[in-house]
Amino acid sequence: MRLSTPALVAAAVLLSACGTTETPATQPTESAGGPVTVTDSRGKAVELKAPAKRVVVLEWGETEVVASLGVMPVGVADTAGYKTWDVAAPLADDVKDVGKRNEPSVDSIVALNPDVVIMPQGRGETLAGQLEKYVPVVVTKSSDASRNFDRLREDVKMIAQAIGKSAEGDQLLSDMDSALAEGKKAVEAKGATGTPFLMADGWMEGSTVNIRPFGKGSLVSDTAEAVGLKNVWTGEVDAQWGLGATDVEGMTAITDPKTVLFYAASEEDVFTTGLAQNPVWQRLPFVVSQKVVKLEPGTWMFGGPKSVVHVAEQFVKATTA
Repeated sequence: MRLSTPALVAAAVLLSACGTTETPATQPTESAGGPVTVTDSRGKAVELKAPAKRVVVLEWGETEVVASLGVMPVGVADTAGYKTWDVAAPLADDVKDVGKRNEPSVDSIVALNPDVVIMPQGRGETLAGQLEKYVPVVVTKSSDASRNFDRLREDVKMIAQAIGKSAEGDQLLSDMDSALAEGKKAVEAKGATGTPFLMADGWMEGSTVNIRPFGKGSLVSDTAEAVGLKNVWTGEVDAQWGLGATDVEGMTAITDPKTVLFYAASEEDVFTTGLAQNPVWQRLPFVVSQKVVKLEPGTWMFGGPKSVVHVAEQFVKATTA
């Protein structure tokens, strides 16, 4: 299986995505078991009769957040993919698959009789409108390269409010902040502050390896910089995800011999299978200095606070060992 949105649609995302800086007004209004009103990323007030217990989620980052807050979703888009790409908050075996993330089954969702559907911005008003005939829908921002940590906090608080877990949401964010602060201290203690890094993933298209750098504003970049590292990718990135597009020749722009390359490959490892014998790859500074770090399988770069911590821990370990 090849990566899918947002995991692997670099060209389309890169040219068409546009972030915003709107701040959802998500003031807590839930009471114990009583009605809840959540203002989502659309600026729409979504009314729930009570905190949602039966939750369907249509994106993996949001799935992780719901599971992290102690509510196991009844349905998730592409459960197999989630289990491969995001190990931060495991799903129970009985969670139902409701179809692809970019094309979920409305019938499958409705059949689960959910209290709420949580879906990301950018999946289209048509889908939200279809679902809202049957069930309340809360739309998250999901990513914003101009303010991704603030956006993450807002999404977590909004989701937590909808499912009656606001206190747990605050704790989840506090734990993330503590982990990042500890990571930064560890990097400082080793004199590794400012270590240059490049984060990327890639895929094969015929005999060509397409590479997707995670630029400034991506959640991964914000995470790495929060622990004291410095992103050296200066190429163009999209406004929502902070993602770029290049090939192995494009990586020759990276010349600092101290640069560490981090890459993700929970399935096919194209950096090994597609580039190992490539002479351009072999001359890249991080290859020459053997500073190429493959992240653990199941490290999701577009996740919630637990994924942020999972990413940060690996970055800190690699730069302080």
